[in-house]
Amino acid sequence: MKPWTFIHVADIQPGSPRSYRYDPSLMENWKQARKQILELNPELLLVGGDITRDGSIHKWELEDMKADFDSMGIPYHVIAGNMDTGNKHTNKQGPDSARDDIALNITSEQIQQFESVFGPSKWSFLHKNVRISGFCDMLIGSGLPEEKELWKWLDEQKHLPTAAHHLWLMHYAMFIDTLDEPFFDIENPDQYMDWYFSVDQKNRDRLMDIFKATGATRCITGHIHCRKDHFADGIHFDLAPATCGNQWTDRWPDCDGSEGFFRYDVDNDKMTKTFVPLDKVSKRTDGYGPGGHPKPEARDYSLAWEKNA
Repeated sequence: MKPWTFIHVADIQPGSPRSYRYDPSLMENWKQARKQILELNPELLLVGGDITRDGSIHKWELEDMKADFDSMGIPYHVIAGNMDTGNKHTNKQGPDSARDDIALNITSEQIQQFESVFGPSKWSFLHKNVRISGFCDMLIGSGLPEEKELWKWLDEQKHLPTAAHHLWLMHYAMFIDTLDEPFFDIENPDQYMDWYFSVDQKNRDRLMDIFKATGATRCITGHIHCRKDHFADGIHFDLAPATCGNQWTDRWPDCDGSEGFFRYDVDNDKMTKTFVPLDKVSKRTDGYGPGGHPKPEARDYSLAWEKNA
């Protein structure tokens, strides 16, 4: 089989000048990444979530990014990120009073909005000798009707034909340090970020059973905006870089917050990963509005550079 290449890019978050907040540097970084991806001419583009800054609120941000991906002329597949649909579920408030963690939970309306633009939020396909499966992991533990449908679909993947490689796409990291790490307490300030960035233990164990039953060889995740490699139970766990900027770069001594994306080269049974840094990272500082996960009262649309008609 002739060697072939695919790209994984995540945490783009370009935002929109029609929003209550906008950082043009993030859009410029995406344009730079887009240019470099096109120059590499991959057979596939995999997008690992957070394709928008506020797609969970603004449908137009989802639609704008879909139009952008469509115009690239590369077959692509997208999973949702928490900025696109809402965060993983909790019934407790974290230690940051400026963030309403319960109100940020993913909702059925948000996942339906995402699917109305990008199609099903869970999918699996075979490309040559690689099976690629992706799903909206924010649904896990949510108790929403869509979660029940997701677990049913995940169980069904055990019966699909195996391939030389089975690659899974998620947004949240499966774990922070080890597969057997305990449940993180959202109310504990020392554990909040570990909770925020990862899948809870009970659901992680169930997912791992499915991954192993489906012959998983690699799992690529975003969300953390920091590049780190893990290997556990015969599976590579690739914590992917972001194009929009870095976070949590002091969490591991061997992590890297450089902006960029992953290139994967497939040659029969061999898959090689390469980090591709952005050739140019934007230094613009003329944006406006709050960062993070602001409460509704902080969303001042009078700041918008462009007004909605």
